[in-house]
Amino acid sequence: MYKTIVLAYDGSQEGQRALLDCQEIGQWSQASLFLVAVMPQPVTSVGAEVWSYDPDAESAERARVQAVLDEGIARLRQTGLQVQGDLVVGNSVDEIVRVAKDRQADLIVVGHKHLDSWTQRWWRGSVSKSLIEYAPCSVLVVITS
Repeated sequence: MYKTIVLAYDGSQEGQRALLDCQEIGQWSQASLFLVAVMPQPVTSVGAEVWSYDPDAESAERARVQAVLDEGIARLRQTGLQVQGDLVVGNSVDEIVRVAKDRQADLIVVGHKHLDSWTQRWWRGSVSKSLIEYAPCSVLVVITS
């Protein structure tokens, strides 16, 4: 039985599907849920070896991600579930694994969409695939088409 579930949540279609599955599992197991939204490091590449930091862009992105996270938390709380959440900054896989360890999670839930071309799969990589390798607990990958 799952007691603590961490949901990696970004508000995307895949994330929404994972949220619904997480809601069902949470209701069934009466687990406490923890949503985590991961924001990338606040630097952007301006050229081959030049990096730039824009505090206004970071602030706007942080507000957007926080609003998405707050919406997910509110949706789950409306169903009577115990939900907390946090916005973290860093590498998605590293941060999700860290939160799962800190929360002593029994399950990580993440949404996934199959990529159409081999170039997309090669360039983008897969957070869900990496989570399976590094997670301290079970990982549920919710597939959307």
